Amino acid sequence: MLKLSTPQKIQNLGSSETERSESEMGRRASSDPEANRCVLLILLALTGLLSCAFVYTVLSTAFNPTTSTSTDPQSLKLPNRTSESECCRGVENLEFWGSAVKWGSEFRFNSSEECCSACKAMCTGADGPCLCDSWVFCGSREACGPKFGECWLKKQKDTLAPERQDSGEKVVWTSGLIFGKGEGIVGMETEHGTLHIKLLPDYAPHSVNYILQLLEMRHCAGCHFYRAEGRGSLWDSEGNHIKDASFGPPFALIQGTLEAQGATLNKIPMEACPTIRRGSVAWVGSGPEFFISLANHDEWNKAYTVFGTVLPEDMEIAEKIAKLPTKPDAWNNVNVSVLEQPIPLLIRRIKRNNANLSL
Repeated sequence: MLKLSTPQKIQNLGSSETERSESEMGRRASSDPEANRCVLLILLALTGLLSCAFVYTVLSTAFNPTTSTSTDPQSLKLPNRTSESECCRGVENLEFWGSAVKWGSEFRFNSSEECCSACKAMCTGADGPCLCDSWVFCGSREACGPKFGECWLKKQKDTLAPERQDSGEKVVWTSGLIFGKGEGIVGMETEHGTLHIKLLPDYAPHSVNYILQLLEMRHCAGCHFYRAEGRGSLWDSEGNHIKDASFGPPFALIQGTLEAQGATLNKIPMEACPTIRRGSVAWVGSGPEFFISLANHDEWNKAYTVFGTVLPEDMEIAEKIAKLPTKPDAWNNVNVSVLEQPIPLLIRRIKRNNANLSL
């Protein structure tokens, strides 16, 4: 956790030297307009850095029990890095196999985003079905040679277990998945019901890869919900923020961990694309802590990686969990509500004939 305060002994060290330097700088600034402008720019930059550090601290403490286990969520005040329409990503150094629907030797682009979008364009309607559900792109001029720009569009036999040809640092390909309607839906099973979650591999491919790893294990030992906070009187039933109300606590979310025994979770890179909406499933920092939002948190901008969304018809299950008995706690001076009894959960794949669920 960032420490915004400066130790007193550092503050006092060399104060006389500092005063002389400031006095000297003042004389130079008064006689040199260009130096004066430079000093102003430096002061503005330092002010900005301190502001970002403060916002970072406030946001991270709202999701982390202790400073020793804090993660790295971005500042609430960060500008939007990209529009959601530009979110089409893959995983580097990975080559998917499968039946080709477009041959890369005759189908080329300048970027992996364009290749991803070409696959996405083969989905009819807003959410499939998709004639293309995976893509492979070669984007390094030096490493790819004559294959540079090749974009292979493919169809998998099983989108939740895509066929992999190779992976590793020596692989020059970037690959990604696209889930159409009724595809890419997993079940988060609890004793209070199953939350059906549509995965978003085009937004968060590294995150979805980890979820697919959990599916292969057929268990999620250690996964559970441990925090529950309802919408209170701060958001309406559709997740819209009430005018002039505060933004928490409560923070309108349920939080848990997907740290399963036996699963290897490498640090997931920040893949923030869409803002947090009601039903968004997102990591806290780089995982494995995650949360499901019960409200639209526009005030969080794109500070968290959203890797899935709960289907609307299942949000009542999330609301039920949020109303279970809790006890107050304080995480780094932020008031939170933790469940009196943590709720175990399992990640299950949903059969296609039962997954024709809409967003």
